[in-house]
Order: sequence, then C-alpha cells, then structure tokens
Amino acid sequence: MNAESNKSTEQSVAPPTDQAKPARRKFLTGAAAATGAAITGFPMISVAQSPIVMKMQGAWGAKDIFNEMAEEYVKRVNEMAGGRLRIDYLVAGAVVKPFEVTDAVNKGVLDAGHTVPVYWYGKSKVASLFGSGPINGCDAPQTLAWIYRGGGLDLYNELLRKINLDIVGYFAMPMPTQPLGWFKKPITDANGLKGLKYRTVGLAADLMQELGAKVTQLPGGEIVPAMDRGVIDAFEFNNPTSDRRFGAQDVAKNYMMGSFHQAMEFFEIVFNKKKHDALPADLRAILRYSAEAASSSNWWTAMDNYSRDFEELATKDKVNIVRTPKSIFDAQIKAWDVITKKLSDEDPFFKRVVESQKVWSKRVAKYMFFNEADYKVGYEHIHGKLGF
Repeated sequence: MNAESNKSTEQSVAPPTDQAKPARRKFLTGAAAATGAAITGFPMISVAQSPIVMKMQGAWGAKDIFNEMAEEYVKRVNEMAGGRLRIDYLVAGAVVKPFEVTDAVNKGVLDAGHTVPVYWYGKSKVASLFGSGPINGCDAPQTLAWIYRGGGLDLYNELLRKINLDIVGYFAMPMPTQPLGWFKKPITDANGLKGLKYRTVGLAADLMQELGAKVTQLPGGEIVPAMDRGVIDAFEFNNPTSDRRFGAQDVAKNYMMGSFHQAMEFFEIVFNKKKHDALPADLRAILRYSAEAASSSNWWTAMDNYSRDFEELATKDKVNIVRTPKSIFDAQIKAWDVITKKLSDEDPFFKRVVESQKVWSKRVAKYMFFNEADYKVGYEHIHGKLGF
C-alpha cells in the first residue's frame, strides 16, 4: 500500500441549493458566524486514516531469538508511528527462504526484511564487509560506529547502487564475537579444520576454505538436519541462545568459543526503496531511529539470554565448552591476510572499504586498548578463576 492511498479523506453532505442561500446568509449573521462554527448546518463526517502497512520478513527460523530482536524493532516503529504506519512481521519461510529476503525486498515482493549482509554475499563479496569481514582490530560496537560515523554507510549505499539493489538499509545490534562452533570432536589446532565439512557464511567461508575446510553455506534452520544427514561435520551459527534453541547440543557436544571468522556482525534492516522513499519524512525518521533504539534493546536481550543459555549448555546439556586455542586465532589472521590481499587486488571497491575500516580502527581501537579496564582481572577478583 503506498502513501497516496492512505491520505485522510472527508465526506460531507451536498452543498445547499440556491433556494437555501438567503437562509444561509441570515444564519451567518448570528452567533455561529462570530465563533467560527460550521456553516452548513450539518456536521462534517471524518473518516479515520488507514495505516500504511508494510510486510517485513526475517531470515530467522521460528524459534530463533533473532525474531524477538526483530520484533523489538517493529514494536518501536509501530508505537512511535501513532497508527499512521504499521509493520507486520513474518518469520523465515512465510514468503521466501532466508537467503532470498534481500531479493524479495528489492523486487517489492516484501516491503522490508530483517537479515544480515552476508546472506546476499553471493551478489558481491563486499557485502560481508558490512557485517563480518577481515579482522581489523575493532570489535562490533566500534565497527558499527564506523558505519554511522566513519563513512561506512556511504560506502554501503554506493555498493547498493553498483549492484542495482533498490533498497534502503539500517544497521542494528553489534553482535558479540561468534563462537568457532560445534564439533563432534574438539580440534586442537588449525590442522583439525583440514578436510572438515563446515558450515558458515560470507567471507568466513573464504577464510575457512583457506584453512582447508570444505564449506557449506546454510541458513540457521537447515543446520541441524544437515548435521544429522552427515552433510556437515561441524558448524557455527551465532550465539548460545540461537544454537541451543535449534538443537545444536543434540547433534554435537563440543562447543568452541571465540574466533576471528565472524568477530563482528550486525543486523541489516532493509526496505524497498520506492516504498521507503514514498513515506513522509517523519515516518522515515522513525524507521531509522527505531533501528538505533532497537540496537540497544537487542544488546540487552542478548546479554540476558546468551549468558543464561551459555551456562545451561554446560550444566543441563552437558556440553564440553572450551576456548578456541590461540594457534587457531593465529592461523585465521594469516589466512585473512591472504584473502584480503586477493580480493583487494581483484576489486578496487573491496580495497576502498577495507582501507576505510583500517583508517577508522587505527584511531578508534587504539584509544579503546589504551583506555579499557582489565575486566577479566576484576571478574576473577570477585568470582574466582574463570571456568566451569
């Protein structure tokens, strides 16, 4: 539904006939005229404005906590829009498959989507740089700041124009580092990745292939069935809550925490550009600033749920949770160097985005490393040595 079809309308009775004009002029000399009251003698009948309705689909399975995070965004938009705009949220598969959300929004099949840039990485590997790309020294909150303050959003919009994606995107929720993932047997060094059938997405797929893994890219809802069928031997998705809800603990018992393969990521909230731009300016502002508000809300929801499920994976589900060995981190950094150089040599635009991130991280991360407290020392002072 477009903005034109939602303008308020008014209905009124037919105007007075010529024969009625003297009486009308006489009426105007009375108190009603002095007070500016209605002059027709009949009330105006107002028809309430219908809301503009936008259909948004997520890229997340029905049980995934990411749907709750999407709904936190939708709730903020709907409440602030005051009945003039309403987003109706649908889970993955309601209209299209998870990896098809961006295309559906681009074509107008959906009005909006809640997804991540790596899910359309097949159109351009640069997309992964706006979610999860080569390690650059920044964490997710610092890299999200690059998008909104360091020129990242301009580069993102340039990419959209280059590949003819007719969408508008907002970013939210700087995600914690994603675990290396779930393994039937824990690995002790990077050699354990060689020949392993492993699920990941985006540039992380390039990274793991560089380390010798055989990578399959799958949406979250397809991971456990693929593990059951032997299509994959190991996988990562995102976080303890999402993983636990779709049953990762039922197909593997070794959970390796920490990795550079997706050390930062964010949600991408996309709108069909024609439908977005047809909205009044104040409603467009609500769409943008609701993403910023949801970013904080999503983080709070994540900290509450991720930490609880992390504990219960160990205590209730008897999962062996271990920290990824430093040697794997070291191997990943070397592999990122190879991939970044290769892709930068092939694509000048890829190089521009990487260089922009480097300029940002050199300044921002340097400040943070000099200033941050040693939180682990504080934690162990209060709670004792970290571990289960």
